[in-house]
Amino acid sequence: MIRSVLLYPFGLFYGLIMAIRNLLYDFRIIKSHEFDFPVISVGNLTMGGTGKTPHVEYLIRKLSKSHHIAIISRGYGRKTRGFILADNNSSCGEIGDEPLQYVRKFKNITVAVDENRVKGIRKLKSLKPEIDIIICDDAFQHRRLKAGLSILLTDFHLPFNKNYVFPAGNLREFRSGYKRSDIIIVTKTERVMPILLRKIVIQEISPLPHQQLFFSHVTYGQLIPITEEANNFRIVSNLNVVLFTGISNPYPLERHLTEGGNKIEHIQFRDHHSYSVSDMHRIVNLYKTMLGGNKVIITTEKDAMRLLKTKLIEILNDLPVYYLPIEIKLHRPYEEHLGQALNNLIEQHKKQLNLFD
Repeated sequence: MIRSVLLYPFGLFYGLIMAIRNLLYDFRIIKSHEFDFPVISVGNLTMGGTGKTPHVEYLIRKLSKSHHIAIISRGYGRKTRGFILADNNSSCGEIGDEPLQYVRKFKNITVAVDENRVKGIRKLKSLKPEIDIIICDDAFQHRRLKAGLSILLTDFHLPFNKNYVFPAGNLREFRSGYKRSDIIIVTKTERVMPILLRKIVIQEISPLPHQQLFFSHVTYGQLIPITEEANNFRIVSNLNVVLFTGISNPYPLERHLTEGGNKIEHIQFRDHHSYSVSDMHRIVNLYKTMLGGNKVIITTEKDAMRLLKTKLIEILNDLPVYYLPIEIKLHRPYEEHLGQALNNLIEQHKKQLNLFD
């Protein structure tokens, strides 16, 4: 709290810069670009930590059975620039960890990266004209793009209405930016959420008449082996776990593993951390010095993407190393409501196309 108060003037200055930028777009002094096919933006007001990647995956699962889906991302943390069309040979250094995760996980979609999302969308459509829906990953502040449907994510434990602009907090712009969204999803709630608590959160956020507000929670899958030794290891209860993470908010994962009766030793790196040889040796040393048997190493799916197809994974290959995949689920009846919003977007563009036929 004291830190927020001391840094508030700096946050105010940063927020004013962003507010001026937004006004230039709002008054059309700087032009935003729209497209004649469905474009969905998924983003947040904060600097990560809201569960953006699993929500994008949720949309992929929901839409890819009946549509040609493409994902466009800036590819945060990649060592390249410009437009790159991802494929099975792509690496984290080329396209970033999140796009690589989409490529490896979903074989029936197209994934591309471009820091200029408008340019990237045009390039995608020229290369693959059959694409009929594009999902923009982390594009809420990318004002050059005017999406057909804008989804804003906010963490239940620190929603944007209780947060401050960086560096006093971790907001990228003033809270009022939420007004640009069509759908607000409060993420990382408990699996069971009382109706009264939902009403309190809705009242505090106060969505505008044009906005819908939904709630989602995380579900954890089975451990996936990423080393040869992990394939031979028998998973039992009460594990001794070396957990290493490079994500914004690892605490829900740590809590989940602890609830399973496991003992956790956690090495926490910064978000999108680029792992080094010394990092791997630090993990190995902690594993070897950890007391007791039944020892495993666990990381997140996103962190695993930064190790695959690198020599770093070879350092861990003699140890049982796994990643824990996650999915999100929307509380009832919000899954049906989101489905209807997606259908409305698609039908709206179909009608527009029919007008020009």
